[in-house]
Amino acid sequence: MDGMCEDRTKMTSQQALCVSDADVSGKRRRGISTLKMFIVALSFAYFCKTLTGTFMKSSITQLERRFDLSSSHIGLIDGSFEMGNLLFLAVVSHFGTKMHRPRLIAGGSVLMAAGALLTGLTHFFMGPYKYETVITAFQNDSTSPVACLSPENDASHWNQARPNATQACEKEPGSNMWIYVLLGNALRGVGETPVTPLGISYIDDFARAENSPFYIACLQTIALLGPVFGYLLGSYCATIYVDIGYIDMETVTISPNDARWVGAWWMGMLVSAGLLFLSSLPFWFFPRSPEVEEAEATPVEEIPDARADPPGNDKTVKKIAEIAQGFLPSLRQLLCNPVYFLLICGSTLKFNSLVGMFTFNAKYIEQQFGQSASRANFLIGVLTLPAVAMGIFLGGVVMKRYKLSVVSGAQFSFAVSLGAYLLMLLKFGTKCHNIPVAGLTASYNGTLGALHGGQALFSECNRNCSCSAEDWDPVCSDSGITYISPCMASCLSYSGFGKKTVFHNCTCVSASFPAGSSTSVKLGQCPQAKSCSRSFSFYMAVSVLSAFISSLGITPAYMVTIRCISPHLKSLALGMQTMIIRVLGGIPAPIYFGAFIDLTCLKWSVKKCGGRGACRLYDANMYRVIFLGLVSGISGISFFFAFAVIILLRKQSQNEEDEPKALKQMELHAQSRFTDEALNARAAQEVVGIPKNGVATARDAAEAALQTDEDHCEAGKNAEVEHPEKKMTIVKITHLKSAHSH
Repeated sequence: MDGMCEDRTKMTSQQALCVSDADVSGKRRRGISTLKMFIVALSFAYFCKTLTGTFMKSSITQLERRFDLSSSHIGLIDGSFEMGNLLFLAVVSHFGTKMHRPRLIAGGSVLMAAGALLTGLTHFFMGPYKYETVITAFQNDSTSPVACLSPENDASHWNQARPNATQACEKEPGSNMWIYVLLGNALRGVGETPVTPLGISYIDDFARAENSPFYIACLQTIALLGPVFGYLLGSYCATIYVDIGYIDMETVTISPNDARWVGAWWMGMLVSAGLLFLSSLPFWFFPRSPEVEEAEATPVEEIPDARADPPGNDKTVKKIAEIAQGFLPSLRQLLCNPVYFLLICGSTLKFNSLVGMFTFNAKYIEQQFGQSASRANFLIGVLTLPAVAMGIFLGGVVMKRYKLSVVSGAQFSFAVSLGAYLLMLLKFGTKCHNIPVAGLTASYNGTLGALHGGQALFSECNRNCSCSAEDWDPVCSDSGITYISPCMASCLSYSGFGKKTVFHNCTCVSASFPAGSSTSVKLGQCPQAKSCSRSFSFYMAVSVLSAFISSLGITPAYMVTIRCISPHLKSLALGMQTMIIRVLGGIPAPIYFGAFIDLTCLKWSVKKCGGRGACRLYDANMYRVIFLGLVSGISGISFFFAFAVIILLRKQSQNEEDEPKALKQMELHAQSRFTDEALNARAAQEVVGIPKNGVATARDAAEAALQTDEDHCEAGKNAEVEHPEKKMTIVKITHLKSAHSH
């Protein structure tokens, strides 16, 4: 009998009314089995959506170069995902709990697949990728194989290398095709709307309270495998040339380390679209709740408000109107919760920092440490993200093992986040110097220092050459200095073909170094110094350790958000939190991070139709200060809100502990008054000669009270045993007389 009652208490009130005691145990076990199947399906959906989102972020530099965009524009494309979420997130979070949640998740996954497919198909709407180079023009000219031409003889060569702007615009079909990428990313954001709030609330509604944190931790841990494979997929696609299969790779003169290289980003988007579609299939077959499919004896119509829509269009419309009517009061109640409001503020700032770091971290590694996009993505996917996954899982285990309360969970999350933040500050010491580029980061005589302004690109050694400051076709000398083009190096001849082209008799090289040194340069930018590899290793070690420590507090912080609000507002609270942090963090963060990064650019490409394109070279020192400064500054402010949350939770916990004490004191006081009144009434019953004006009534009330609760009268009985009958009567008469006198 006790087991049945225990099982019944773990069910909702409607389930307890409709399901018999004999069937509770068996049906509960089958319900948990269905719930676990739902968790597996939701984990795969999380895996696919995070894989797609991570691959999109790992392809930021590829898209930037392919569409010739600045970092702020590429941040706008990245933020379009959050814009799609903004449109429907609050509505889906509120109304979704009253509808069929698994089927809404299935529909969202289909929309995400459609968005990824649209993004990938954009590649096929465009022409072949044409990067800026002068090598092809010179190698196609059989009459004068030189790179540096005198002004009077350069017309035919530079007309081939730099075609008419109007003619080039007419031949460029994909100048505005990046809009389709933005729309596809926004559509993917719309599809992602129901997955997180409805999936988490579904699990928390039908799982035991002590198991819910563990299930959510497992879900988030498995979901983090998506970013791991997303970065690995991005790393692989970055090594494949964007137009693979359409052109002869022998004619490509750039390598994956070049600032103009574009990988096969479209390939990963098509793979992601297929996975997202597969993830939608299981959700079409799940019931509205785990018990409905098993409870055959319970008709669906018996519990209409939680299991099925009432028949008839009028009833359905009426029900929707009732749901809509309760939205604003629920939202008001949610936002008036001070703990929830402070959590939203702190989470928004933290999310700004996280989005900025997550979006541009691979690009930072490329520019600061001279790594290729493929290697940067690979290391992030293999090292950093598994550490985050392990931290989230262990955080859930700690919360389940030690049964942390809301206050303890908030304190634990604050402590580990602060430790990770202090460790992250060590990244400021991991730096590499700018690569010496003549006229940009170094003078032509080898003096280091960032030089702003196009006039610094010209020198006495290349004055007689008809060079353009807009070109970017870098060549590297044996001395380690990079020149932005063979013309700027004042090279007079060349040999070889394609990537193996070497330029000789470069006047600027011979003018900068002692006689007898090599005056030849080869295609490509010079690599970073060997000392930079040690800084890069230290940077990755700090990144992995700080990411692991910080992720330990993710699950406790998530559970604090869920448990600080009323149960019926759980789904709305998660949806509103997701919406607010994405509106105020996910949308603006990539844009203003990209705008600040653009300030560090030293060399911009120029579009064929005019205007600024993608950045070719950044000031590494300024990039490091601005990027890490933004991340650490915004994240540091969030700790003030987290500290305020802990103070409020402690006060609430103290009030909850004081309330039972006050109630107990009130109960003891009431019992004491009741005992005194019972004794007085009984004394009046035993006294002879007292008129019965009200005494009989008091006597009857005392007898009824004494029969009802024997424990309350125990003190009176003990008093009667201790005193003789006459003395007790005299005492009672005296007490009654004094009472009547008052």
